[in-house]
Amino acid sequence: MGMFTKEENSWMLYDWANSAYSIIITTAVFPLYYKSVASNAGVSLSHSTAYLGYTVAIATFILAMIGPILGTIADYQGLKKKFFLFFFVMGSAATASLAFVPGDNWLWLLMIYTITAIGFHGANIFYDAFLVDVTREERMNTISARGFGLGYIGSTIPFILSIAIILLADKGILPLATSNASRLAFIITAIWWFSFTIPMLKNVVQLHGIEREPKLLSGSFRRLGQTFKEIRKYRTVFLFLLAYFFYIDGVGTIISMSTAYGTDLGISATSLLIILFVTQVVAAPFAILYGRLAQKFTGKKMLYVGIGVYIIVCIYAFFLKTTMDFWVLAMLVATSQGGIQALSRSYFAQLVPKEKSNEFFGFYNIFGKFASVMGPLLLGVTAQLTGSSAYGVFSLVILFIIGGTLLAFVPESRERAV
Repeated sequence: MGMFTKEENSWMLYDWANSAYSIIITTAVFPLYYKSVASNAGVSLSHSTAYLGYTVAIATFILAMIGPILGTIADYQGLKKKFFLFFFVMGSAATASLAFVPGDNWLWLLMIYTITAIGFHGANIFYDAFLVDVTREERMNTISARGFGLGYIGSTIPFILSIAIILLADKGILPLATSNASRLAFIITAIWWFSFTIPMLKNVVQLHGIEREPKLLSGSFRRLGQTFKEIRKYRTVFLFLLAYFFYIDGVGTIISMSTAYGTDLGISATSLLIILFVTQVVAAPFAILYGRLAQKFTGKKMLYVGIGVYIIVCIYAFFLKTTMDFWVLAMLVATSQGGIQALSRSYFAQLVPKEKSNEFFGFYNIFGKFASVMGPLLLGVTAQLTGSSAYGVFSLVILFIIGGTLLAFVPESRERAV
């Protein structure tokens, strides 16, 4: 990474750090562990999947409510990193706490999981907003995409370690119960997340911001109201957020619910862990590729590519029957998962005023999080009504269609839109 500055490298390394949470807690080990605990407690497969969906919806609703005001307060000079630190510590500590939830208490698992999700996504509000502080506008697509690429690569290390411990325990080679091996994976995740966040804390500083006012809270609410009224003046920003609201909902729901869906289909935990590991490996170069292609074809065109791939994913998921089908589905997701998130982040960062980046990323967060309430609820309700998770996943197609349609009205450049 010699071509990048110390600040850029430290910022990108946080993707390396927190992506362990994304794969182990959000996508792989925790959902499998939770499904096992809930099943042992007598909860049906479709209902346990629905409860997980409701939990994701609750966590994202909380973040959607507090995100904009937190971002507005953090726009004052010297506050961005303090808020980042608070949520990072909350998330990593709660992640470690998952290992100590007793017995078959699936409800407590979901409650602690809610705290981890608030910490993880809350820290990301400020992490994303730091992009304007660490690099120039013309490098944002590259830096954002490489951050996601590093995240996929880095997350494979604790994931491999976790998989090895779980599989060895399952086969009786390690003197551990499989449940305890999963709990150890939660601790590994917290340690990895904490350790590789240190460069971010040491080297990244807030460059853009506004001067502090005597009454920070009341001033923040006043500025938030002004920005909400003025955001419609930023035509590109407003249209992009509307499009983002829908398509990122589908992306987030698929990420958080894919393992539970695979379990409902009867795919073994071992197969799911291996598939998810390969997905991480494949996703890394594709995330970087999206960044390079965006430089050639524009970020908007590459966002359309990602949306198109996800529409295919939702349709294909409805017809899944075998483990091989799930392999195909996972590889399709791997081609676009990181790219669509990275380019959404960098495209938005290029649009917003740098001195108000936290405030605008607060709106970016509220649109994304309110959307993430809708998707899991849609999947959960559909699964319960039909008794099949397949219909819930298929219903997500409409979110990508609406998001892609709205994106068509987003101009290519800031100059044409403001």
